[in-house]
Amino acid sequence: MAAEQEELQVEEAGGGKKKLIIIIVAVVLVLVLGGVGYFMFMGGDDSAEAEVSLDEAPAAANNASGGGGNVEIGDAVYVAMPRPFVFNVPGADRDRLVQIKVQLLVRGSQNEETAKKHIPLIEGTLLRVFSGTSADSLGTSAGKEALKTSSLKAVQDELLSIAGRPVIEKVLFTGFVMQ
Repeated sequence: MAAEQEELQVEEAGGGKKKLIIIIVAVVLVLVLGGVGYFMFMGGDDSAEAEVSLDEAPAAANNASGGGGNVEIGDAVYVAMPRPFVFNVPGADRDRLVQIKVQLLVRGSQNEETAKKHIPLIEGTLLRVFSGTSADSLGTSAGKEALKTSSLKAVQDELLSIAGRPVIEKVLFTGFVMQ
């Protein structure tokens, strides 16, 4: 009887070490995955800010605000649209489904707040412009550039009528998928 109790104690001690090892491995795994997730989540913001060079920033800000001589230039701020635009466009062979992720380049905190305040208006304007194009034109880089230009013009016109200034300096496509 005493021998059986001694065997049980030895088995329980070995099982405790296994549990401890499993817990340590699980904690290390959670920490590694958390670190990778943090790096991927926080690391994506730096590349978007490097998109506008310092040489072209003042000229672009003057052009966007009407070219006035005494324009206050703020920091470049990127306002992301909350969801991608998904729409159908007609093509020569068949209709295509398009998904575009958009960010807006604005200058200064005042323009950022105005853009965020009017996101539904901006979304509606962009969707109207996007859905008016064809799959054939979106298949070329010139067609995509023309779509960016026309969408920028439409959004600036809408915001000019409401806010009294163009607000948006550039429309950026951060994701573009056509099926």
